[in-house]
Amino acid sequence: MTSQHKSIWTDLTRVPFTQGYLDAGGVRTRYLAAGDEDKPLLILIHGTGGHAEAYSRNLAAHAEHFRTYAIDLVGHGWSDKPKLDYEIADYAKHVINVIKALGHKKAHVSGESLGGWVAGWMAVHHPEWLDRTVLNTAGGWTAYPEVMERIKRLTMEAVNDPSPERIRTRLEFLMHDHSKVNDDLVEVRRAIYAQPGYADIMERILCLQEMDIRQRNMFSPEDSAKITTPTLVLWTSHDPTAAPEEGRKIADAIPDARFEVMNECGHWPQFEDPETFNRIHIDFLLGR
Repeated sequence: MTSQHKSIWTDLTRVPFTQGYLDAGGVRTRYLAAGDEDKPLLILIHGTGGHAEAYSRNLAAHAEHFRTYAIDLVGHGWSDKPKLDYEIADYAKHVINVIKALGHKKAHVSGESLGGWVAGWMAVHHPEWLDRTVLNTAGGWTAYPEVMERIKRLTMEAVNDPSPERIRTRLEFLMHDHSKVNDDLVEVRRAIYAQPGYADIMERILCLQEMDIRQRNMFSPEDSAKITTPTLVLWTSHDPTAAPEEGRKIADAIPDARFEVMNECGHWPQFEDPETFNRIHIDFLLGR
């Protein structure tokens, strides 16, 4: 008996959605969007080397409650790739410009890994743009050299040789259950990594895996204590970047933060177990 083919398209069959581009402060920015225009705005932000399809299994559920945008961060996916420093303030500026371009004064912002780091930065430095914040296996609080080296190695191997095998290996880093890495996901990322000149941009993006640069972008205990936006810290049982105890420390450092752990998931809980993620995530964003 053959296993059923898993597809990004079947993830999206239950929801009317659009793929498009907007001008965010001069950066042509790709997005996947769903939900009525009159609903509260929700921005979903992927991790290092990622793209909007990280949230393909979450658009339908969230569109019932929010005008939902999963974006390709500057330098990532099919968005513009200017020669920036690609430090956290650069990404935060991009997200703020997305909110402005959409005609809103604030938004719920939920980020995974690098995206969570960006959301946290906004909560510390630009809380006026935020309603609620979700830090999903977020960077910004930990710096483990072996993890940083692994991310650099797997990513550059995939960019320099964007074969299905290399891309699959990079994506398997994100998943506790490697079978969740389906062919559609591999092909989307392969096409992105095969763009001309992408290796040069990825070298810039990976600057945050260099210890000196990473440390100057990290959050201090004083930074965490400044966060007043309602915040959910979501971690997993098998995150490859840090143990659940690290997530608990982050939540404890943020006033009144909520902490949740999803079991049998790696670095992409929103993709590996969308039903559980959607329930926890939507409940928090709705203030339940």
